[in-house]
Amino acid sequence: MKVGFVKMHGAGNDFVMIDDREEIFPLHDYMRVAAMASRPGGIGCEGVIFVQKSSCADFRMRFFNPDGSEAELCGNGARCVAAFAKEIGAVRGNVMCFETAAGLVDAEIVAENQVKVWMPDPKDMRDGFVNSGVPHKVVEVDNLARTDVESEGRRIRLSEEFAPEGTNVDFVVYRAPDRVSIRTYERGVEAETGACGTGSVAAALVGVAQHGLKFPVHVKTVNGYDLTVDGEMHEGKFRSVTLTGPVKKVYEGIIDWDSIDIL
Repeated sequence: MKVGFVKMHGAGNDFVMIDDREEIFPLHDYMRVAAMASRPGGIGCEGVIFVQKSSCADFRMRFFNPDGSEAELCGNGARCVAAFAKEIGAVRGNVMCFETAAGLVDAEIVAENQVKVWMPDPKDMRDGFVNSGVPHKVVEVDNLARTDVESEGRRIRLSEEFAPEGTNVDFVVYRAPDRVSIRTYERGVEAETGACGTGSVAAALVGVAQHGLKFPVHVKTVNGYDLTVDGEMHEGKFRSVTLTGPVKKVYEGIIDWDSIDIL
């Protein structure tokens, strides 16, 4: 089966986007999905996103990590899927609502190559931790360049504190009143990623709640892209949290699903 796809990135976070509104892809074949995400033998990406029909929204977003596991949400992936959905005709206008495993997500294409998404209300917030759609441990450091993201991120991700599901790990430097620099070790990728939308949101929320930052918070990714996190905090609880930033279509192509090398 030959599969058409579009390669996109959101603030340096890259994805393979597939129109699956006919629901013909065997998504239970997680090893083949993982092989598609592989850089040596597949297309190469930090997530594979399928657009499907939805009975309660404009469309449904299904997100798969490079290891083939399905995740509840990806912030930068959600921004990319909004642009992709408009391109393939799944939505007509610039404002949309789509279904995810983390709940319904609203999005708006606010300018050319700029997309805003309204994130799910955060939960389980405690010292240096928040679930911003998926779990994130936020670690403040003095120097991002000298931080061993791979080894320290893996240690925290696999620690008993977050067992059995594990957690994403964000290393951050806060600069008052409204700036954050970030590097992320991502669960499911099992490595540092070029950017992480839910991680940027988590870092901003922890910064506002625990480090005196003010909305909107401007987040600088390791690749040099800028993301903006905005929202409201009332009686210690966050609401109307948004993530805004760049998206870009890189290229499109066709891959033979049946001939993908499975390692």
